[in-house]
Amino acid sequence: MSAVKKLEQLYEGKAKQVFATDDPKIVIVDYKDDATAFNGLKKGTIAGKGVVNNKVSNHFFRLLETEGIPTHYVEQLSERETAVRRVEILPVEVIVRNRAAGSFSKRMGVAEGTALACPILEYSYKNDELGDPFINSYYIRALNLASDEEMEQVKAYSFRINDILKAYLDGFGIELIDFKLEFGRFDGRVILADEISPDTCRFWDKSTGRKLDKDRFRRDLGDVEEAYREIIRRLMGE
Repeated sequence: MSAVKKLEQLYEGKAKQVFATDDPKIVIVDYKDDATAFNGLKKGTIAGKGVVNNKVSNHFFRLLETEGIPTHYVEQLSERETAVRRVEILPVEVIVRNRAAGSFSKRMGVAEGTALACPILEYSYKNDELGDPFINSYYIRALNLASDEEMEQVKAYSFRINDILKAYLDGFGIELIDFKLEFGRFDGRVILADEISPDTCRFWDKSTGRKLDKDRFRRDLGDVEEAYREIIRRLMGE
């Protein structure tokens, strides 16, 4: 697989670049150190972020594959680059919440850190210009964003991923507060795509509550690079 040839850039987002390859079903993702928050209103750089997010995402994808969750992961090519399956991304971002935090706390008036009676599944329309607005299953059906069958699969995978990651991270003294997922179509089925990293998850230290994720950048808490390095150190011993 590592013989895949990198061709022209197809897309550049806030955190990643995507390149075509000589295999039409494979693209190469290159993780950047650029950091944004609040739908791009706050911008900066987190040194080494791209390396951490690439390695941590791939670590989680490999774990999930062993648990029967299909992902876009194919092969890590370098510290920043990974070959992945070329999916058609569903324009629906999935947020799974285990504790109140971030926009949920603000929207619902619930103190950050409050335990929820059950995990919450939330959907957003993936559209930067509109600020990724909150939607529900009726929006998804009415706007033909995904089929009912696809969303049933997304829902089942999302709750299963939550169970797997919560249990896994608990063993490293990390609590999974909430996280974002994206899914895509590949060869007629829905698979997990994008990334699972300190950019897309809230990771709190179980004993101290210290934030080990992008909230340190969003909220100017300091020690941002150290928090990202702490995640890779705990999970992978690097």
